[in-house]
Amino acid sequence: MLWTVVAVGGLAYATSLAVPLWYQVHGQRLLVVTSGSMAPRFVAGDVVVLRTIADASELKVDQVVTFRPVGSDSLVTHRIVELRQLPALQEDTASGRMVPVLDGSGNPILQPYIVTRGDANSTPDPNATPVSRVRGVVIGWHHHWGTVLAWTGSPRGRATMLVPPLLALGALELAALVRDRRRPAPVRQPAEGRSFDALLLD
Repeated sequence: MLWTVVAVGGLAYATSLAVPLWYQVHGQRLLVVTSGSMAPRFVAGDVVVLRTIADASELKVDQVVTFRPVGSDSLVTHRIVELRQLPALQEDTASGRMVPVLDGSGNPILQPYIVTRGDANSTPDPNATPVSRVRGVVIGWHHHWGTVLAWTGSPRGRATMLVPPLLALGALELAALVRDRRRPAPVRQPAEGRSFDALLLD
């Protein structure tokens, strides 16, 4: 019974580390979905599998991508509904506003943007996103994995997986010590033909 606890807890913890590592070795990333904007394809608590892109030419309309919207550090996973060439923008230090980047001739420098929309939303996202802010293309998803991975990565989840096996190992070690102490010591038999003299103290 105790060895079963050790095996189950150890296997669960090893699996929680091995699954994300396997995807990382294959050039992919796992991302936990936190909203329902892409329902019914995937919802909060699911996990999407991302493949990074090396060039803007890899992006196509109807692909689902994960990106950081302009002015935000949050990740959003939505579908591409349009590809555009728009002026590159930079922040004007004097006004704090975003202004077009100009080339040597004074013409705006164009760069690729994506227009996105969640499958559950009726309208596109309010702002186009530079391709440089795309973190990857969704190539698959797993229902309910997010809930499991979030739990295994939490302090409570790790404690649940590790504390019982450690206690079980301690109990097994203690039981072994008790058995060793209760085991009778072997009786030494005198060698055949050997005589012993009694020592008398006056």
